[in-house]
Amino acid sequence: MAEMKALNLHGVGDLRYEDVPMPKRSKDEVLMKIRAVGICGSDIPRVFEKGTYHFPTIIGHEFAGEIVEAEDKTLIGRGASVFPLLPCGKCEACRTEHYAQCVDYDYYGSRRDGAMAEYLAVKRENLCLMPEGVSYEEAAMCEPTAVALHAFQKCGDTLLIYGIGAIGLILAQWARAAEVKNIILAARTDDKVEFAKKLGFQLVVNAQKDSIEKFVADLTNGQGADACIEGTGKSDPLEACICCAKNFGTVVSMGNPVGEMRLSRDGYWKILRKELRIAGTWNSSFGERHNDWKEALRGMREKKLDLLPLITHRFSLEEYQEAFRLMRERNEMYCKVMFVNENIR
Repeated sequence: MAEMKALNLHGVGDLRYEDVPMPKRSKDEVLMKIRAVGICGSDIPRVFEKGTYHFPTIIGHEFAGEIVEAEDKTLIGRGASVFPLLPCGKCEACRTEHYAQCVDYDYYGSRRDGAMAEYLAVKRENLCLMPEGVSYEEAAMCEPTAVALHAFQKCGDTLLIYGIGAIGLILAQWARAAEVKNIILAARTDDKVEFAKKLGFQLVVNAQKDSIEKFVADLTNGQGADACIEGTGKSDPLEACICCAKNFGTVVSMGNPVGEMRLSRDGYWKILRKELRIAGTWNSSFGERHNDWKEALRGMREKKLDLLPLITHRFSLEEYQEAFRLMRERNEMYCKVMFVNENIR
């Protein structure tokens, strides 16, 4: 039986780089040679705390690769990113193409094997073919880029983004491409502030040192931001976003919660008195009527987005321990950490 190398999660904290059987594709699938796969922030608790839905599982859901086998021979040799959610196709959410709200979905990299491997068989209908001029590394960032776009579509003219990891910074690039007047970024470390400024964003604040509420008030003559996006999944940043939003403004909850979310009475009063709109954003759209993924690739092709500088660290799959240690221990600043497969058989 043919084998390949993969990162296989055998249990919580038990991630192994090992030989596994090559995937076999069905007629509605293509076989992809994985060229690049990002480590998502959600992969850290998935590996070290929560686990996946069954063991073993090959992890990885932010990826792009080359199609090497397909029923449609015209696809062979094409590059593509892949929408990692596999909807049931039967529930009400699926009937309205709101696949992220599917009640019985599957998912590459958590509920079924994913892309931290040399090859993966994926559903043909989940492909998003790469346009000319887009690299595999850029295409592997299509998932966070689509998630950022999905959140940005809920925003206005003065935008505060609290939490500037990869998704936050991509969101800021979408805002810049849309000529949003004021793009305010709130980080919690000086190195993140400096990294954002090197990317061309000047309205950046270390919220651990300075008052983000005063910064926004000074910039907007006391009015507040049209929209505030919370991207950390923590209580204090959420409350700060509520405080910084203008009357009738929008607060978008985007960050996955890392613990219990709590709100003070004063924060709750602000929601009422300002008549704020609190919006959640989850995943991205991948339908016929609306498709964040195609828009993401179009943004890359048209150079509205400059994603490669966000990739601060590149590793081979074999170097997985160093890559995961970097993200788990946070001993140095990183933005997007990516596995790049350059020497696949």
